[in-house]
Amino acid sequence: MTKINKVFVQFVSLWWTFGGGTRLDVGSDTRPALTVLPPSNKELENGKATLMCVANKGFPSDWSLSWKTSDSSGSSSIRGEESRTPGVLQNDGLYSWSSTLTLTADQWGKVGSVTCEATQGSQTLVSEILRRDQCSQS
Repeated sequence: MTKINKVFVQFVSLWWTFGGGTRLDVGSDTRPALTVLPPSNKELENGKATLMCVANKGFPSDWSLSWKTSDSSGSSSIRGEESRTPGVLQNDGLYSWSSTLTLTADQWGKVGSVTCEATQGSQTLVSEILRRDQCSQS
């Protein structure tokens, strides 16, 4: 019994799985830090542009990541293909996960900015903006 109590003290987040796969996460809501990474020059040379949004140190694991893009005039959005990795529990009891947005190099050339947004229930939206003109490759 002492060992179990020690585990409760050491971890910020605990979870239990019940019958049928229902999972209960116990911990305090934590907004993730977002980082948006631009496509590489090599990838652009091959006609493709993959952007990555990394969400780090969030809780619980069900934050949703989404993308918004705008052209250089800010008047219209540019659509690409999105994918997301599931949350990975870190040693500190918080989660990390990522999302990618894949565009063609031509689409990337028309982008003014991309925004990665993280949302979860009633939590305040978390966002990170990457402006194409701030990247080394334009």
